[in-house]
Amino acid sequence: MLKRVLVPTLFPPPGYAHASVVEAGTRLAFLAGSVPLDSEGRLVGAGDPVRQAEQVLANLREQVRAVGSDLAHVVSTDVYVVSQDPAVLSAVWDVVRASGLSDGPHASTLLGVACLGYTGQLVEITATAVVPTDAEDA
Repeated sequence: MLKRVLVPTLFPPPGYAHASVVEAGTRLAFLAGSVPLDSEGRLVGAGDPVRQAEQVLANLREQVRAVGSDLAHVVSTDVYVVSQDPAVLSAVWDVVRASGLSDGPHASTLLGVACLGYTGQLVEITATAVVPTDAEDA
């Protein structure tokens, strides 16, 4: 069972929850960082954090699908963006919000970082998702 929590005494978050609570006994998937590489290992969207965010989310959809879940069951993400510019972070967050991840909404942290693992990589997202049972909606 999944419960998303918006704390009424805190400032309302833009498209994410303050917390997600998952009942014991629920299957969870801890997903490796989704990166902006295509199926051949080529970087998608060189120099374009928005295009890279789109590819990262497409890859994340495949990751959650492979474990029997979907973006609606993601409970937590960390979104890493190579930038110190809040406008760039905001542009990437707009892509995240449009993806269906914030439908829950899920708990999330958006971070500006100095670099990521692949040359030219500007965006990466790690996630935790509930894997629904047959009795739950997938």
